[in-house]
Amino acid sequence: MKRKNQYINREISWLSFNDRVLQEAADPNVPLLERLRFLGIFSNNQDEFFRVRIATLKRLITLGKRAKATLHYKPKKILNQVQKIVLQQGRKFEEIYEQIHNELAKKGIHIINEKQLNPEQGEFVKNYFNENVRHALVPIMLQQVKTFPELKDKAIYLAIRLSVKNKPHLKQFALAEIPTDVVNRFLILPNIGKNKYIILLDDVIRYNLREVFVSFPYNHIEAYTIKVTRDAELDIDNDISHSFLEKISKSVKARQKGAPVRFVYDKDIPRDLFEFIKSRMKLKKSDNILPGGRYHNFKDFMRFPKVGDDSLYYERLKPIPHKHLPTGVSMFDVLRKRDVMLHYPYQSFTHFLDLLREAAIDPYVRSIKITLYRVATKSLVINALINAAKNGKQVLAVVELQARFDEEANIKWAQQLQDEGIQVIYGVPGLKVHSKLCLITRYENGKLQHYANITTGNYNEQTAQVYADDSLLTHNPAITKEVEQVFEFFERNYKVFPYKHLILSPIATRQKFTKLIENEIEFARKGEPAEIFIKMNSLVDEEMIDKLYKASRAGVKIRAIVRSICALIPGVPGMSDNIEVISLVDKFLEHSRIFIFRNGGNELYFISSADWMTRNLDYRVETGCPIYDKNIQRELRQIMEIQWSDNTKTRIIDAKLSNRLRQTPSTRKIRAQEAIYEMLK
Repeated sequence: MKRKNQYINREISWLSFNDRVLQEAADPNVPLLERLRFLGIFSNNQDEFFRVRIATLKRLITLGKRAKATLHYKPKKILNQVQKIVLQQGRKFEEIYEQIHNELAKKGIHIINEKQLNPEQGEFVKNYFNENVRHALVPIMLQQVKTFPELKDKAIYLAIRLSVKNKPHLKQFALAEIPTDVVNRFLILPNIGKNKYIILLDDVIRYNLREVFVSFPYNHIEAYTIKVTRDAELDIDNDISHSFLEKISKSVKARQKGAPVRFVYDKDIPRDLFEFIKSRMKLKKSDNILPGGRYHNFKDFMRFPKVGDDSLYYERLKPIPHKHLPTGVSMFDVLRKRDVMLHYPYQSFTHFLDLLREAAIDPYVRSIKITLYRVATKSLVINALINAAKNGKQVLAVVELQARFDEEANIKWAQQLQDEGIQVIYGVPGLKVHSKLCLITRYENGKLQHYANITTGNYNEQTAQVYADDSLLTHNPAITKEVEQVFEFFERNYKVFPYKHLILSPIATRQKFTKLIENEIEFARKGEPAEIFIKMNSLVDEEMIDKLYKASRAGVKIRAIVRSICALIPGVPGMSDNIEVISLVDKFLEHSRIFIFRNGGNELYFISSADWMTRNLDYRVETGCPIYDKNIQRELRQIMEIQWSDNTKTRIIDAKLSNRLRQTPSTRKIRAQEAIYEMLK
């Protein structure tokens, strides 16, 4: 029988994860401009949370009692909790930004507003505005339009109040989108001595508002930032007369007009202007109306200008060449002798690019097949595939058009690949393809040979510099034959194969991991040592959590490293005594999924593209892969143990969501990401 409080609500757990990001921004040991970047990450995370999760909750509210019966909680109650937590985090955010702002000033880096400009700076800003901003600024006089403008998602606006001093009845309201899509959010002003000065585009516009409204008889103009976040879930219709590509394109366009799920405003906005906007937008209390600071869309601070010396940034670690992949040696020659595991970002993604480039020009390579979920803005992977096609190779790309917030980019890439004669498959009907696979087929000694890459991360050289992922390169026919079968399934969805080695969702991931957990339970019941050591991004699926609870009660020792959402509650007597969960948040984003089962001493190792979330287990095409090479197994174990020993950047996951920094018996400070780099070096 289930306990009442057996799981942490996923929305509340996610907010707790984002609070760990905020802790990094608050940490005085983190370099100043990296702290500013963490504020940007926090803001970007929160935007996506509202677009997706809160939008979903608001939809579920319309189901009434049926929602509670399905979810085991009231969506409205969770929304109220979310509102409370978000307001608390917002206050903490503003305090941290003020601290960073003041600390930067001590370092000679001044983020100033329009009221702090000296005459020379004012002239510089005015010239910049006239040359770069004025043409992109289109104010709307709100009392002159019948319908209030449809505020775009992801955009920020200045709500403007024009008035005459001492004549309160003479006033007008206007609205202007801050054109961050065409003008940089940050303007670096000329240095004064050794001091550097930066002003935001918001304040550049504020400084020049009098000129914008020069034809109006108002002598007092003030502007306050507002922003709306909209429901971003794709509504794909079932009209079979339109192609799937057309449906996705249509849905992406419609996303801009999704229902509002959050309205954020400058808390200093005048009451009359605020009430006017709220009334005209028909905003309700349930629309998450949140007071904020002077600036919104803090995600832009992730790309804050490169100013200041190296002490303000993390030391950039030079990627380590893999010891088995020296330059000047054929990758195929290496892989015929051994499997190779690449650990990004410690080791370079260029090794995979080198494999693609070699395959593109190798006269014996017949085909390259790859899944593409998210690729870099200027993708070297795409370039290599196009080059391979030009060299006469058969190239197939499975492009997932439903990769959230990358739909438009993926549509563009798919069309470009098709223009180059590459066969493109748009995923699998009814399933999102989240697998990360590449298969190269080569003619050797009179027969076709396969080389495969199975990885936990995307084929994206940009994110591979900051995402911690594990990527297996193998010539093992047991694995490569099944990778070939996966691609055959992509091409002909009716062909489903039995897999002895790979673990595929939605076919077998849940069943396989359930069996592995049950196996450990049997060992524990026999009085033998039993252990499960797992790492993933999110642990949410209740059925899998219940299996872990069952294993804990049987005496299986379970350790879990979960970066973001964790619905499991560890350390509860009689339920999860034998489970410990930690979360690691540091300069690299922990993205890999690793699973280790003791198996009576004959340990089993797996990597996977799938988290233990219902969507990954049941509604996506995901691929897990066993690791058979003993050297790579030892490497993975060492990496996992290093992360478990971290006492600098790990937080304890508990029922209270306290995010306490974890203490270990070691008197030595251990920072896992730096220790892993040194180990691999």
